[in-house]
Amino acid sequence: MPPVLLNGVGLARAKQFKYLGHVVTEDLKDDSDIERERRALAVRCNMLARRFARSSIEVKITLFKAFCQTLYTCNLWVNYTQRAFNALRVQYNNAFRVLLGLPRYCSASAMFAYAHTEGFGAVIRKRIASLMRRVRGSHNTILRVISEKTDCPILGHWVRTHAQVPGVPGGGRYLN
Repeated sequence: MPPVLLNGVGLARAKQFKYLGHVVTEDLKDDSDIERERRALAVRCNMLARRFARSSIEVKITLFKAFCQTLYTCNLWVNYTQRAFNALRVQYNNAFRVLLGLPRYCSASAMFAYAHTEGFGAVIRKRIASLMRRVRGSHNTILRVISEKTDCPILGHWVRTHAQVPGVPGGGRYLN
């Protein structure tokens, strides 16, 4: 890469930076941002488990939905490894187990079904569908072009995510 100069002074290149809370890397892979979200989820869940240990199950489920299902910027993840995605999924499942005091090896799908709570795959698909709906409904011409371009990588990822079997990572370009 040629150096970028400003008034004759070379600018330093960052390998990664945060923009509006989303980690952007020089190779445009999402693993670092997924790891950021995994750590944040662990912190939020541990805080809830400590502070609300004596609360009812209904209260804990409500808190989990409010604080642990946000998965900030997950609808932007397109280029990630299966390893990073699975680590976040396992953290999500374990967070729910810890909060409710369930055994470590209980079935994730059963615990979410019993609690009438969305599993990891459903949350991801819901966030992607929400962004897709907003982009397609936008009056911004650039966003309209993206939403109507059938070979757009982001649109392709969104479509593959919704065509997957529930709980299977959503069609992101898995890297080695």
